[in-house]
Amino acid sequence: MSPEYRKALKNHRRSTQGKPDKAASDDWTAFRKAEKKYKAKFPPPSLDDVLDLSLLLKANNHLDNNDLVGRADVVQVEEIRCEGNKRAFILPTIPGLVLLPSFLSEQEQQDLIQTALSDVARHSETNLHTHYDIPPRGLWDIRIDPASSKQLIPPKVVTEEADFASEPQGPRRLVDNPPVNVTNLAIINSVPKAPAPPSPGTSPSTASELLERLRWANLGYFYHWGTKSYDLRKTLIPIPERIQSTCKNVVQSINWHAVWWNKDQISGWDNETPDWQDWKRTYQPDAGIVNFYQPKDTLMGHVDRSEVSCTTPLVSISIGNSAIFLIGGQTRDVEPLPILLRSGDVIVMSGPFCRRAYHGIPKILPNTSPSKLFTDSKDNESSAYRSYLQSTRININVRQVFPRGYQFADIGLEGS
Repeated sequence: MSPEYRKALKNHRRSTQGKPDKAASDDWTAFRKAEKKYKAKFPPPSLDDVLDLSLLLKANNHLDNNDLVGRADVVQVEEIRCEGNKRAFILPTIPGLVLLPSFLSEQEQQDLIQTALSDVARHSETNLHTHYDIPPRGLWDIRIDPASSKQLIPPKVVTEEADFASEPQGPRRLVDNPPVNVTNLAIINSVPKAPAPPSPGTSPSTASELLERLRWANLGYFYHWGTKSYDLRKTLIPIPERIQSTCKNVVQSINWHAVWWNKDQISGWDNETPDWQDWKRTYQPDAGIVNFYQPKDTLMGHVDRSEVSCTTPLVSISIGNSAIFLIGGQTRDVEPLPILLRSGDVIVMSGPFCRRAYHGIPKILPNTSPSKLFTDSKDNESSAYRSYLQSTRININVRQVFPRGYQFADIGLEGS
């Protein structure tokens, strides 16, 4: 028994002493049971049932010695052709899901990390902007500048005339919108989307302290968390070119004929017509979120319902610490498949089944961030990146909100 395990066992016994065992409830859905299983703090969840396609890569030379491993034979997988000497896999049980382990090189990962922290988190709306007056230069630039790293960033001042969303009394209510489509988009777009109010107990903090609390940054069309819909009247901030080109490269590298060869999978597509044959030419991401996970963070199981285009590829990029990803079916009663996502892995969700499947992140695996990132330089900024990545998982997920040719005039907006 290692000293770390012995210490964790001691802390677990102390924290659970005198408390009743939390047995699985008969009321839990299959998805909820899986979430609870992999969220467990102690003992840490076994990865014996977790799909780990990195084990199929040549010599496993991309794995660090401290990496946890799952199994490559949990379910049937099929390899399909992928351009650029990359490898891609599909699962017959989840049509439209494409797994691309170690798709990104170390340099590509570093470039995207820099874009996420120094560009996206600077120019886009984040969870912190509700509560703090973030300086225009951005948190990361302040963090790496020795002259300003100790600077205290003040909370946002609330004015009397500010129009914020009202906070409902009692337990938090679940927002359960119907899937957006061309018919109901105008109605959903007309729902008021007032900003959330700043927290009254917020205190001044340094950039380093705030970066530890950074959880998301918006990309493209602005996503309004309170109504779980896009606020199309806000100014669109273009997705950075580096992220756009990476996601387009992912879509263009996949052999979509091998993904959608089964003609039984043609129902439920945008405009009732499969258009995967054109994705390499027409895919144009226009919205997304950069998630910044810390070790205790999770993403509860959910279905993406906010995009009019609900079948075009959603590209999800993992960088930093590894995570367990769950993906099930179109109800929570379907037992989900756990998949181990490592730094540099990419997954693509496409088509009517996969894009409407429940999915989530119940577990971040600490101390699994690659040790080779940002080791070529000893400067202050590289050191800051290494330090930040020790505890962080960055997830860049990008999608296309509107199908080709959608007329914005239908909902009273300009554009096309």
